[in-house]
Amino acid sequence: MKENKIKVACYGEVLWDIFPGGQQRAGGAPFNVAYHLSRMGVDAHMISSVGSDHLGSELLEKIQNWNIPINGIQINDQYPTSTVVATIDENNDAHYDIIQHVAWDYIETRPADLNLLTETDALVFGTLAARNEKSKNTLFELTEASNYNVFDINLRPPYYDIHLIKDLLHRTQLAKFNKAELRMMLDFMGKDYVTEKDSIQYLQDVFGMKEIIVSKGSKGALYANKDNFYLYPTVSVEVKDTVGSGDSFLAGFLSKRLETGTSAQQIMHQAVALGAFITAQEGACPEYTLDYFTKFRDQHQVSALPV
Repeated sequence: MKENKIKVACYGEVLWDIFPGGQQRAGGAPFNVAYHLSRMGVDAHMISSVGSDHLGSELLEKIQNWNIPINGIQINDQYPTSTVVATIDENNDAHYDIIQHVAWDYIETRPADLNLLTETDALVFGTLAARNEKSKNTLFELTEASNYNVFDINLRPPYYDIHLIKDLLHRTQLAKFNKAELRMMLDFMGKDYVTEKDSIQYLQDVFGMKEIIVSKGSKGALYANKDNFYLYPTVSVEVKDTVGSGDSFLAGFLSKRLETGTSAQQIMHQAVALGAFITAQEGACPEYTLDYFTKFRDQHQVSALPV
């Protein structure tokens, strides 16, 4: 029996991002989503793996201190905890060197995780955690157990292929692209770009998906649900860095989308506000409270733009 509180499972990479100067921060796109969902009051769970090493112990301790359950995070004796070397360019955009053959490349399918998905409102995943056959097979089993699959495309060259993306999209109820990923997807499919709306409708038809989000950077974000299209602007802030901004946007979106009786206005306002709130701070997972964010959101109202 499902409780009234929203429950979401996020699958894939948990890791340490190593920044210039040696500073390390907990990260990984699905983990960032879990972190912000938890801050939004959602019961967020992480399905992943760390090594049986010092970095793994530190990561588990940090995640536990953030009140995110760690029982879905496996400990692997053969492969190390993931580290990613991050560099920040002159536009404050992050670039990552993602080391292979780490613990989350070898996530096992476990009955407890399959059972968890019978009680959750959504499963969130990306392409990166499917770069290895082991974790890819586990992901496919988890998508079978979940009723609402949320695919944050999040392409990280060279760790994806079109066949994998197509297979995952066929299992997806809500897909999130950025503008470049949407164009790339059309190229993969041999479809000419006409308009954004036409592109979205094409993907909805091909993959049988009702819901698609397109994040458009400074131009806001577009949400399509069946034949309804909702375009919302960004909230204007002074950008500290863009690390994790798309992940926080998705967490804000889902925290309202999975509530009963919310409108597109409420969903998209929460999403663009949380994305902006995080870009105005350092790092993907800064410390903050729901009350603090709610005040920020309510001070930055947004209205739908014509599509």
